Amino acid sequence: MEVMTHSSTFLLPRNHHSSSVTYALVVLNRPLPRFTPLLWNHAKVKVCADGGANRVFDEMPLLFPSDDALDVRQRYKPDIIKGDMDSVRTEVLDFYTNLGTKVVDESHDQDTTDLHKCVAYIRDLTPNLDKSNLCILVAGALGGRFDHEAGNMNVLYRFSTMRLILLSDDCLIYLLPSTHLHEIYIQSSVEGPHCGLIPIGMPSVSTTTTGLQWDLNNTEMRFGDVVSTSNLVRGEKVTVQSSSDLLWTISIKV
Repeated sequence: MEVMTHSSTFLLPRNHHSSSVTYALVVLNRPLPRFTPLLWNHAKVKVCADGGANRVFDEMPLLFPSDDALDVRQRYKPDIIKGDMDSVRTEVLDFYTNLGTKVVDESHDQDTTDLHKCVAYIRDLTPNLDKSNLCILVAGALGGRFDHEAGNMNVLYRFSTMRLILLSDDCLIYLLPSTHLHEIYIQSSVEGPHCGLIPIGMPSVSTTTTGLQWDLNNTEMRFGDVVSTSNLVRGEKVTVQSSSDLLWTISIKV
């Protein structure tokens, strides 16, 4: 079985590591994680999903209280604002448009979420990015209304062949497709130790792990029975092999 490797080095300063991964950032309309500037600096392309532009405009200066707010807003300018445009404020749209931000109005499409629209845009309309090494970071994907969270997790499954990571102040989530054996390299200075493996969509008939406090050994997991929550990472590497797709989650302590 082919091995897929994972690492949260995007939570480290850029000069602390070298990586072949190309990052894109999507900002949703939820409070910005405190480490958003770090994600921004890693990303080759920055996309605000509709009201996510309001969050960048309003909250990014708060992360730099000693800097001039206008200077911060000019430094952290999104490349694209995309969505159904029902949330972004007019003055925010005008501000970024004047700085050269591209606006893509998809108000005609009410069948997909703003996150779905942004991921599809990055996948289809940015040929300069190396798709084989592309990873999309999604800031503000968790917390708030549960239906929004569920919709964001559904996007992980809709784009299961791509690497997407949902982020909040407290944790991250990404999909572990059953087609691969997964090696997860833990950045213990910024993440863990609490973690979990969640079978959403269908039960996992068999899951086997190494590197966890409570490892699974051909364990069946399903809602209504065993689900691996409140587990702990024990070292620098976790391996996961499962008969079904699983969600991996780990706490963040940046």
